[in-house]
Amino acid sequence: MMNQRVIISGGGTAGHIYPALSLGNKLIRQNIKITFVGTTRKLEQSIMKHYGANFIPLKIEGLKGKGFLIIKSLFILPYSLVKSLMIVIQIKPSLVIGMGGYSSGPVVLISSLMGIPSLIMEQNLRPGLTNRLLIPFVQKAVVSFKKSLPEFKGKGEFLGNPVREEFYSLKPKKREECLAVLIFGGSQGSHFLNKKIAESLPLLKKLKDKLHIFHQTGEKDLNWVKENYERYGFKNQEVSDFYFDMHKYFEKSDLIVCRAGATTIAELIAAQKPSLLVPFSQSTENHQYLNARELERIKGAQIILEKDFTPQRFLSKINYFIENKNELSHMEKNLKKLKKENPVEKITELCLELMKKNKRRT
Repeated sequence: MMNQRVIISGGGTAGHIYPALSLGNKLIRQNIKITFVGTTRKLEQSIMKHYGANFIPLKIEGLKGKGFLIIKSLFILPYSLVKSLMIVIQIKPSLVIGMGGYSSGPVVLISSLMGIPSLIMEQNLRPGLTNRLLIPFVQKAVVSFKKSLPEFKGKGEFLGNPVREEFYSLKPKKREECLAVLIFGGSQGSHFLNKKIAESLPLLKKLKDKLHIFHQTGEKDLNWVKENYERYGFKNQEVSDFYFDMHKYFEKSDLIVCRAGATTIAELIAAQKPSLLVPFSQSTENHQYLNARELERIKGAQIILEKDFTPQRFLSKINYFIENKNELSHMEKNLKKLKKENPVEKITELCLELMKKNKRRT
């Protein structure tokens, strides 16, 4: 596989970036040169720089919104296609992998039209618009949920989501008197979740000696969230804008309070961590709720919808888990029903197979 090159396209959020890095690192071990193509977002460029990735930013925006926003997106699209063409001509990849999301569309489409094999990844139960549009152009689609297979018209492979390998080797959490809770709303934070947790602190303070809280806020909300914990006398807490070593906080936690993005769900399954899921109500086609329901269905998670999230409701949930820690152990065991072993290895094998077929055809 020497001198073989692969483009992995798509990013914008950690939910797309970390699976891309996991798969890319596995392919690099096969002596394949990897180029990541993603968005111009500050967070994505920061993560790629942190991991020393060969990264090309591409100016692209999703075809969503109204009025000026949709006009702006359509105006940028031709530029994105031309830039994608230049990138593909320069790199001459043997395979292009789309990680889902609007930022993967131009590169995958251009590559497919040039006869280069392509593979797309779908992390959500309900495929996103970009991947649905790309189905006719790609050779294979890797899905994280078996129920997604019919959407891909015979091209789907149920192999799982390639989350970071560290999530598969976490030590089981020993139950202690304090309930360790990790709270995060995705890589950029969730203002809704931060606000609701802050509103709950006056009620939670009576349990503060029984809680150890880790809270990832995102950059914008960091200072005022910190101030709220201090105001209500919480000492066993750690608040940060971002955790690069998120797997370590998974390992230290009994319960995780979070959104229900696809990669978050995959990490919960891989780590077999109980969760209290708060799906983002404005997610496209309600995909976060559909993801969360899969975990709730097997009793590996509980759900609070945004419209039902009150300080009293949250206090009741936290108090329940403090008093019923055995329930957390049951939830951990139930998550094993959805766990796929070695997804990164299996997806890598599929990539190598597509590259070999293309080489023989060439």
